[in-house]
Amino acid sequence: MNTLITKKPSDSLTIMNELVLPNDTNTLGNLMGGRLMHWMDIAAALSAMRHCNCAVVTASVDNISFQNAVKLGNIVSIEAKVTRAFNSSMELYLKVTGEDPQTQFKYVSNEAYLTFVALDPNGRPRPVHAITPETEEEINQYDGALRRRQMRLVLGGKMKAEDATELKALFI
Repeated sequence: MNTLITKKPSDSLTIMNELVLPNDTNTLGNLMGGRLMHWMDIAAALSAMRHCNCAVVTASVDNISFQNAVKLGNIVSIEAKVTRAFNSSMELYLKVTGEDPQTQFKYVSNEAYLTFVALDPNGRPRPVHAITPETEEEINQYDGALRRRQMRLVLGGKMKAEDATELKALFI
């Protein structure tokens, strides 16, 4: 793979829609969190594969806070796109919205960052294309990605806190 090629976040944009059916809900008539996380993982994987043109695996899922419940009969829309690419890993931003199809009222359900790793045919990590952000939002997400990555690595025990230079800059 030519790692000199750069892609835009919009190249990886994936929008996945699902109708919330009775089998997707809990006893309160709300979409089950686990079902939504499953759909989010699929949307993020599709976006990551669009970026790197190969198989990917989920490496981490950041905090998912549910802001608004999605009700039975509502439409879930999941937007996913790559915010930054590192060596073999990619950070993806997901925004989940719900919509009542009768009133056309749309609302944010949650947002999250997921990390995926690109794999070669032998199942080993492989290099991915760089990202060139274009919009102000994409630039902000790109700039924050290194701090979020260092936080994930520290929390996962893969980096010592004292080596997290981007995080230290925030606190010192």
